[in-house]
Amino acid sequence: MQLEKLLKQPNALPSAPKVVRKLIETFDKEDVDVMLVAAYIEDDPVLTARLLKTANSSFFGLSRTVCTARDAMSVLGLIKVRALVIAASLGEGFHRVGGVNLNQFWRYSLNTANLARYIALPIKIDENTAFTAGLIHCIGELVMHVGMPEAMIDLDRSVPMLDLKRAKAEKGLFGYSYAEVGAALARDWNFPKRMINAIEHQNAPFDNEVYEPIAGVIHIAAWRARAEEQAMRSELLINTYPDPIGLVLGIDPDTVVAEEIPSLQRQSETQAH
Repeated sequence: MQLEKLLKQPNALPSAPKVVRKLIETFDKEDVDVMLVAAYIEDDPVLTARLLKTANSSFFGLSRTVCTARDAMSVLGLIKVRALVIAASLGEGFHRVGGVNLNQFWRYSLNTANLARYIALPIKIDENTAFTAGLIHCIGELVMHVGMPEAMIDLDRSVPMLDLKRAKAEKGLFGYSYAEVGAALARDWNFPKRMINAIEHQNAPFDNEVYEPIAGVIHIAAWRARAEEQAMRSELLINTYPDPIGLVLGIDPDTVVAEEIPSLQRQSETQAH
């Protein structure tokens, strides 16, 4: 199915709720009133409940339970809360997707977000964009599963969704991958341009005259999160590390090739949907 046709399928691109549109508008603001943002979130009880469920999950390991969006904001901060609410909204839009283990999908997505921030900080790349783009970088997979379920389930059997070769397999079959589809959704929801670019170019961040450092960060974060889902250790981690991208970004490979990484959560029952 061509990309344009996929995007026109019923329910393929869920619409952004009002609160999410307000949150997206805050990305380009220098001074954001975090308590006002919390108040926006609390206007939507469903998203608030989903935010609190994720914030209180074992993934974040908080020392105390958070009970309100304001409480979550004071404990987790704007970057994480804003991204988690956006992810919760997407989870609501894709609350059932045939053939997809949504618990695993959101655990992997949260790991990618945490890793992206962990990678971005020492090389002075915008951690806000890195975390949010990392959290939603793979949302195109859900759009594709909803829009063309039979083709995707066939693909899942030969190349599992979180396999390192997944993007290449999708490109070969359809001419596009979850990256282009996710960017289309981000564009439809009016995300900042740098975030759309990061999602769109994540699989080839420096090809075809593209230079998008955040896409490179997402690429490496997603590689490491996928490696974790596949239980890769030691030699396999070293052999699959995307060294050319790491070199361009100036990343110390030891920080992501190590088996134990502080920002990597193992096999938690995290739910963002």
